[in-house]
Amino acid sequence: MTASRSDGRVEGLDYTKYNNRVFECMSMYLNLAPRFINEKLYKNTGGDEMAYAALLAAVCMLDTVNSADDKLLYRKYFIPMVHRLDPRDFEDDPYYKNIRFEEKSEGGWRITNMSCEPYEAFVCGDPQIMPDGRILPQIGYFERGFGYPAVLQDGREWMTLMPNETVTTLPHVRRAHGNVLTFGLGLGYFAYRAALLPQVSEVTVVELDENVIKLFCENILPQMECRDKIRIVCDDAFAYAEKNLPSDYDFVFTDIWHDPSDGVGLYLKMKEIAEKAPGPEYAYWLEDTLRLYI
Repeated sequence: MTASRSDGRVEGLDYTKYNNRVFECMSMYLNLAPRFINEKLYKNTGGDEMAYAALLAAVCMLDTVNSADDKLLYRKYFIPMVHRLDPRDFEDDPYYKNIRFEEKSEGGWRITNMSCEPYEAFVCGDPQIMPDGRILPQIGYFERGFGYPAVLQDGREWMTLMPNETVTTLPHVRRAHGNVLTFGLGLGYFAYRAALLPQVSEVTVVELDENVIKLFCENILPQMECRDKIRIVCDDAFAYAEKNLPSDYDFVFTDIWHDPSDGVGLYLKMKEIAEKAPGPEYAYWLEDTLRLYI
């Protein structure tokens, strides 16, 4: 039997099944119908985060009237995991302000501009692990449209500068110092933001695909005022790491996976190399999420 406390925590409750269910719900929603909630539905329901959470719960077919489980799921998950975000907080980022994109393609890769619709749901950070065992997806939305750059491989989004990418990368940027090494180029967001820091002397970017490097060097790098601090190396991340770590690098950041579903094996392999090469400070994109998958 469980008991409720004054702080809202339910003692003795195993949240595992609820964690699994909410992640299944969000995975289906984000993949199948992320634009279902529109302005009319949103404003008719109240026009705030609570309204968005209620609509999201309804779309996920939660019965918050008759089902105790669904009531708990809505109150303990849906309400705290939804965030109304201000697009200006992201548009003020130096990368968004200073880098412009024209449609360019090279060997199956393409850089382009994309957009997020008003009220469209998206992931906006690593899941939040709560003291009581709940694991909360972080779901964001804007009340107006939001444009962002993207790089696609054969039509598949490989990297976009949606809030999830910036929110989960910036903490690592802020830790960067000295001679920095990063595995994975993408749109060059980490390299640019790190190179802007006065405490960073150089950023070496290791990227395997020559087409990605060409697109970046011809279209993006020339726009970067800190481009003299950025060096691009065409090589396999693991081969380069085996040969060159620890070397004289002070900070090493790895971002060579598309998302957590394909990242666990790559993460563990790079962690193994890092353990054999102590000295630099190591960081990994989406590490908290990857640990949850493991």
